[in-house]
Amino acid sequence: MGAMKPDQAYNKKINFKLRALEVSQYRGKSTLSPVIYVSNIDFAFSLNQKTSFQVKLPYQAVTGNLGETSGIGDISISATRNIHSSEKFDINATIGAKIPSNNSDLEKEDGEFNNAGSQYPMYYQTSLGSYDIIAGISLISNKWLFAAGYQNALTANNNQFEWDEWNEYPGGRDYIIAHDIARELKRGTDVMFRVERNWRFSNYNFSLGALPIYRITKDQIITPAGDYVKVPKTTGLALTALFSAGYHFNVKSSIKFIYGYKLTDRDVNPDQLTRTDVQTIAYVYRF
Repeated sequence: MGAMKPDQAYNKKINFKLRALEVSQYRGKSTLSPVIYVSNIDFAFSLNQKTSFQVKLPYQAVTGNLGETSGIGDISISATRNIHSSEKFDINATIGAKIPSNNSDLEKEDGEFNNAGSQYPMYYQTSLGSYDIIAGISLISNKWLFAAGYQNALTANNNQFEWDEWNEYPGGRDYIIAHDIARELKRGTDVMFRVERNWRFSNYNFSLGALPIYRITKDQIITPAGDYVKVPKTTGLALTALFSAGYHFNVKSSIKFIYGYKLTDRDVNPDQLTRTDVQTIAYVYRF
């Protein structure tokens, strides 16, 4: 969000409009069977040339071996301020929040596998179930984008997924236990760094980049006895390689495509945010 977004528009010769509406479709493949689809409306508006606000409204659908879920995803809001501008580069700062749409406690509704009423693991949840605070800063020029960000979960979710509740699954217990337990998960703190090299032309633009996200504190879950414990091996690096391409029809309309491929990940991921690869296609209208 904000200053940390990939594939940002940048052109000192063009006075971009103060409002932008982006409609996008995302597909992400998990490390297990679930495939995650997100339809997203992203609205940004500026008070002036230095201050802007952003609201993201996603609708998420998941399909996998354990079933299907869908619903409104987590809502993101942010404010971005330009803190330095020159002929060669801009420096922008963002502060924002993520608001949960539910408590990460969606349950299986039908009786397939005799598991009606069993709670889904996190891969199938449409919300992380927590209130998060997010902050970041970036330097952007015609050729480069460097960004750093911070995300901290302020609350825990209410996920109660248990392996034993899915013991009727015909695919076997080994597949079930591949889904990490996230009982009342409180995610650790993340820091991210984005580096992106852009090639900008009159109508086209391309970029190559890397997105390392480092979890600096361990995730915590609650035990059946009611005690919070830190989960081993939940800190460390998740690294994604990124490619984007865009086409500008005019100063108002453009399309873009972003592809990300996972290079490394943490050993244990109770939030199950891991994706092996992702694709996003978007249309942007400025007015």
